[in-house]
Amino acid sequence: MNTATHTPVVLITGALTGIGRATALAFAHEGASVVVSGRRDEAGQALATELRALGVQAEYLRADVRAEADVRGLVDQVVERFGRLDVAVNNAGTEGTLGAVTEQTAENYEATFSTNVLGTLLALKHQMRVMLKQGAGAIVNVSSMAGQVGVPGASVYVASKHAVEGLTKSAALEGAAAGLRVNAVAPGPVATQMLDRFVGHNEANKAGFLATIPARRAAQPEEIAQTIVFLASDKARYLTGQSLAVDGGYTAQ
Repeated sequence: MNTATHTPVVLITGALTGIGRATALAFAHEGASVVVSGRRDEAGQALATELRALGVQAEYLRADVRAEADVRGLVDQVVERFGRLDVAVNNAGTEGTLGAVTEQTAENYEATFSTNVLGTLLALKHQMRVMLKQGAGAIVNVSSMAGQVGVPGASVYVASKHAVEGLTKSAALEGAAAGLRVNAVAPGPVATQMLDRFVGHNEANKAGFLATIPARRAAQPEEIAQTIVFLASDKARYLTGQSLAVDGGYTAQ
């Protein structure tokens, strides 16, 4: 984010809960204009109101990242409203239906990949369309430590996040010479509703999972948000094509 010449314009998908919501608030505290997107209008409008109360321009725009017309329209509306797009955070995602490989279905694969992979691809396509013309921009894809290691019982989710890592690297190579940076953040367990679903809403399961994390705790959404703000900032202007694991040391083991 270069704030020297203009107020940065930030677009966040999957912005209404968890990491996405924390990221919207973090960018607002930095003084950016923030566009939040999702599929729940009441929650989206409430978040936009909360962001404006911090003294920044903020809007909610409804979009389903699985539909290219929605994604194209979302990006075009941001540019129409603010004149440019400086930062995009692609956070929309789902864990899908968990279970052993032998229990997986084509329907779960399609549902998970359509959000996590197709959604990221479509977002990159249209965000890069704008940023390449600008000759500047930063994109942060939200991956997972599951994009770097295997996780038993989560094969389809793991595969989808590995795909996000590959998209990140390829897009970064395509945009680097034009001044566009593309990186990923790969969180470990984060204290969100997704973590609760991941462990079956079972506190004993959660405690057992967190015991495998060297830091012995889940991250707070704000900790991931601050990493995303850093990746999008001029402090990381020579950093592209990378995935930064924010996982309490899990992938260092």
